[in-house]
Amino acid sequence: MNTIQTILLVGHGSREASGNSEVEYFVKHWRNHLPQLRVEVCFIEFADVLLDEGLDNAAKHGLPVIIVPLILNAAGHVKMELPEHIEKARQRHPKVDFIFCKHLGANEEILVILKRNLKKSMAKLDVPDPRTTGVVILGRGSSDRVANGEIAKIARWLFEEGGHDLVDIAFTGITHPRLETVVQRQAKLGMKQIIVLPYYLFTGTLMNRIGRQLDRIQKQYQQVFFALGDYIGFENEVYALLEKRIKEATNENDTQMMECDGCKYREIAAEHGHGHSHTHDHSGEKCT
Repeated sequence: MNTIQTILLVGHGSREASGNSEVEYFVKHWRNHLPQLRVEVCFIEFADVLLDEGLDNAAKHGLPVIIVPLILNAAGHVKMELPEHIEKARQRHPKVDFIFCKHLGANEEILVILKRNLKKSMAKLDVPDPRTTGVVILGRGSSDRVANGEIAKIARWLFEEGGHDLVDIAFTGITHPRLETVVQRQAKLGMKQIIVLPYYLFTGTLMNRIGRQLDRIQKQYQQVFFALGDYIGFENEVYALLEKRIKEATNENDTQMMECDGCKYREIAAEHGHGHSHTHDHSGEKCT
């Protein structure tokens, strides 16, 4: 890749300091993989360096800036908020080329990690019969049906490649079903063990909440053994996927389109002046 490029990695941000620290550690490690590039980081919320400051810092070098969302699913932040901030940055820095990469998404790389985490969780339970071991992929949840559909897609892929009779999805907020409902269903269908696989990139407030929630559920279903899998984390597949996203964006000759350029929902929001602000309450984690 061209040595004049600057990579700006955009994390979601977490109220839990350890979550943001993991992202910063990831960036530090990633710089070792890309010594020819300048790699910087900012967050959408709950952090010291937010979007506008991150974009301005990256633009100071007067070089092309490649914005890489460290986000699994494209919901409000990727489709609405990031494009709005990038457009404003283009106005502030008209001589700088801002290139917006695709989010991580649901793909083979993420599937490989989930399969690995499932295998580890089965080992925690002393490798029981997969036919009587239910799996629940637990995501954040969104008001965006496409984002929720990405989790459904990855769950189907996991079902296709495994021996588990039940691979379901659940969400921690905004949409349904919730974890308690899915556990109740799987227990009624005869699952003797249930593995919960968090569809999260890094630790944070919600990961801590999931752990407490599963402890309570275990007390309700003492006849079922539970295992909480690892969150996705920063595996080698994530590094490879990010570099793939950069190559996809920088190898195209056409003008780079943002995740939601031309999206009818973004056009409607623009007409009515509906931007995304952080005055709302994220206690329900409405965005991904």
